[in-house]
Amino acid sequence: MKFLFDDESFSFETLRTACFAGYGGADLGEVLVTARAIGDGDEASWHREWRATAERVEAAGRRALAGGHRVSAREDLLRASNYYRTSEFYLRDNPFDDTDAKDASQRARATFAAAAELMDTPVEAVAIPYEDTTLPGYLFLVDDSGIPRPTVVFTSGFDSIVEEAYVAVAAAALRRGYNCLAYDGPGQGAALREQRLFFRPDWEHVLTPVIDYAYTRPEIDRDRIALHGYSLGGLLVARAAAFEHRVAAVVADGGLYDYHAVNLGACPPFLAEWVTDRLDDRSEPVLAALTAADTAIRWALRNGKWTFGADSFSDYLRRTEGYSLAAVAHRITAPTLIFDPENDMFAGEPERLHRALRCPSTLISLPENEGAGEHCSYGGRATLHQHMFDWLDETLPRA
Repeated sequence: MKFLFDDESFSFETLRTACFAGYGGADLGEVLVTARAIGDGDEASWHREWRATAERVEAAGRRALAGGHRVSAREDLLRASNYYRTSEFYLRDNPFDDTDAKDASQRARATFAAAAELMDTPVEAVAIPYEDTTLPGYLFLVDDSGIPRPTVVFTSGFDSIVEEAYVAVAAAALRRGYNCLAYDGPGQGAALREQRLFFRPDWEHVLTPVIDYAYTRPEIDRDRIALHGYSLGGLLVARAAAFEHRVAAVVADGGLYDYHAVNLGACPPFLAEWVTDRLDDRSEPVLAALTAADTAIRWALRNGKWTFGADSFSDYLRRTEGYSLAAVAHRITAPTLIFDPENDMFAGEPERLHRALRCPSTLISLPENEGAGEHCSYGGRATLHQHMFDWLDETLPRA
C-alpha cells in the first residue's frame, strides 16, 4: 500500500504514524503537511520535518495545559509523542551517542508521560523487577475500582517503545473493559537506550518476571491474562508461552515463526553462506553495499546491529539464530490467535506457526482490500482489534 511516498520504508512508516489517529496518536492533516515537506528517501529531512511538527504540537499542548485545557493538552501531547518517535526512526548510525536521537526519544517519553497524567482512565508508570534491575512499563486500568479485570500483557517489537503501546493496543483494550500492562523489554525503548539491555531469544526469562509482577496487582484477574506480541514481539511471546503457562491466551500480531530463516532467506545464497561461515571480510562489504542502495535494508541492518548489541551487520544476522519457534512451539498450551496480513513482509510465517502448534490455534487472514493487509495491519488496526478482542471475549474464561 503506497502512502505519500514512493520509498517503501518511508511509505510504511508514515502509514504507521498516521494509522494511530483513530486512538488520538496523530492528526491526518499534520501527517500530510509533514510528509509533503520530506524528500522521498531523504532521512535528514525525515528527522527535521517530523521533529518540527512534534515540537509545534508539543508547544500547543504545553500552552493548553498552562491555560487549564486538560483535554486539548492531552490530545496534543499524545500526538507529539508519536511524532517524536517517528522523527528519530532512521537515526541509527550511533543511537546511544547521537544527540538528536537521544533528545527525540526522551521527548517521546516525556510527552507521553505528561499526556498519561491527563487521561480519563488511570495510568500508572511501573517498574517491573527483572534480574538485577527493573523494566519500565505502564499499567493502563479501566477504572479505579480495584475490580480484577481481564488484562492484555503487551510485548512490542523490533523497533517499538512502550509509549506506543497506548495507541497500538491499550486504548482499544480499555474501551472493551480490558486492562493493559505494557513494558519495554531488552532491546526495546528505554530498557535499551538507558540500561543498554539488548534483545535475548529466551524471552521466557523476560516474560515470567512480568507475569510475576502482574500477579501482585489486585486489578488484574490472574485467570484472564492474555499475551499480545506485536511484530517481533509475536515470536517473543510465543516463545515465552512455551515455558510460562500461567497465561490464558496468546495473540501473535505478526506471527513470526523463524526470524533467523527470514533474515538469511532475504540474502542471496552466497551471502547467507558467508555470514553463516563467519567470512565477514566477504559478507560485510556486500551488506554495506546493500545498505547504501535501499532505505529499508539500511534501517533494518543498522537497527538490528544496535538492538542486538552486535559488532557488525554479519554478527547481527548470526545473533538471530536463536529466534525460532521450531523447537518449542509444541510446548505452547494456551489458545493462540495468529494474524496473517496479506502483504506482510513475513509472508508464510503465520501459517508455519499455525501448523506447528498443538494447542487450539486460530489463524486470521487480513486482506488488503479491507485496508488491513500491511505488517501489523497498519492502516487497519481497528479491524485487527475487532478480531482480537472478539476472540478474547470468546476465549478467556468467564469472570
